[in-house]
Amino acid sequence: MKLDDDIHNYYEQLVLERISKLALEKTKSPNFLADLCCLALNQVPPRYIRYEVDMAFYLPLNERQQMEMNVEYAVDKALRFLDQNEKKEQEE
Repeated sequence: MKLDDDIHNYYEQLVLERISKLALEKTKSPNFLADLCCLALNQVPPRYIRYEVDMAFYLPLNERQQMEMNVEYAVDKALRFLDQNEKKEQEE
């Protein structure tokens, strides 16, 4: 068993979905997006799974909605932080 192939953090998918919903890949660099993912994921608790279908089957709707709200908040907060840093660098 290879851990990186068999197990992953479900929040990773939710963060990527949020980034896609905001269409940030059209306006931000890959490095910016990588930093954004790291900052956002560090704000939410890990939720490790083996198969996506497990989450679809076993996760109650209200818990899924809470996870999505947590990701929305974390991505927005990370985005504000990175945008502020970018502005400071441009001013210097």
